[in-house]
Amino acid sequence: MSRRTATWLAWSLVTISVVLIVGGLSFALMARSSVTERPYYGWVTLSVLALAFSVVGAIIASRQPRNAIGWIFGGVGVTIGFSSFAGDYAEFWLASGFGRGVLGETAAWFSSWSWTLLVYLPTSFLLLLFPDGRLPSPRWRPVAWCAVLGLIGFLAGYTLEPGPLEDFPRIMNPYGVDSLILEAVAVAGAILASASMVASAISLIVRMRRAGRAQHQQIKWLAYGGALAVGAVFVGGVISVWIGEVGYALTSIGLLGVPIFTGVAIARYRLYDIDIVINRTLVYGALTAALVAVYFGGVATLQALFRALSGQEQQSQLAIVVSTLAIAALFDPLRRRIQSFIDRRFYRRKYDARKTLEIFSVTLRDETDLDALNAELEGVVRETMQPAYVSLWLRPDKASKGQLTE
Repeated sequence: MSRRTATWLAWSLVTISVVLIVGGLSFALMARSSVTERPYYGWVTLSVLALAFSVVGAIIASRQPRNAIGWIFGGVGVTIGFSSFAGDYAEFWLASGFGRGVLGETAAWFSSWSWTLLVYLPTSFLLLLFPDGRLPSPRWRPVAWCAVLGLIGFLAGYTLEPGPLEDFPRIMNPYGVDSLILEAVAVAGAILASASMVASAISLIVRMRRAGRAQHQQIKWLAYGGALAVGAVFVGGVISVWIGEVGYALTSIGLLGVPIFTGVAIARYRLYDIDIVINRTLVYGALTAALVAVYFGGVATLQALFRALSGQEQQSQLAIVVSTLAIAALFDPLRRRIQSFIDRRFYRRKYDARKTLEIFSVTLRDETDLDALNAELEGVVRETMQPAYVSLWLRPDKASKGQLTE
């Protein structure tokens, strides 16, 4: 496939995703007054995810047509668009009764299981094929086949399970088949798919150990995006217990990190320094968590103390003011301590090298013995750069013109 054809096809997938999203929105607006309508933020989330996967896939596929990851992302984006469109049409059909029943039931059926493609495709094939779209070696082909067969088996059992649909309990599965064989196939498929996901993660670790500097940086970008996604899903799940909309939005933003950071890692030839990004994320993430804990803990403690002293049940503004001032006073020293801890714990080699160079700069300013300074310099080079061999050669001072004439 030529690059021009690949570019046209990749951006055609983006167009299809946009058309499906707009079509789904039209059905959602027509069903807005119904009690069966889904939350509005759910449509927004699916739309943003569909656009993110399809656009990133188009960027990768247009630049690297032979990289399978671009086409996987484009396919995932279109699948999300179809899922959103089908779900909104099913809601419209339930609300108005307009249209053929078979079409409405089929749309609800597809919307109920299509989320599995969003979960399994990126987590299996993205890890297995990243970053060049090829397997690490031919020995990993059984893992790819296990991922394909596992996904097919799981979908076969899940999509044909009889009974009410998960997202549309009023609709019975129009393609349900009551069979013990299908249940066994679904269980076997789930096991194969889960095992392939673990094996794909192991393949990425193996690839990272053998990778050069550029590929090493690319894998770091993917790991960073995956860590943000997992952290956002966890925090969003906790927050959703109290505020469902905020937790759902945070989870969706975290999932956006997968296509975005993957696209940055693959599409850019000169990568940003991911170590700096990771360092800042760890520092300010930990700092934010600590300050939030100090603030709410301080407010709760001071309010309990004021209630005990004054006997008033009203919220004390003094507790909020004191907690805010405490956070302002603790911000800078707490940031320095967290930065120092993270440097020692996660960037030990760079941290030690920096400390060694700082100590050597002080020694260089105060030391007057040339032999001692030479030995100190060789020791610093060995500790910071760890070369196989170190030697120091000093050029002798040239005699002045007056000494030469004498």
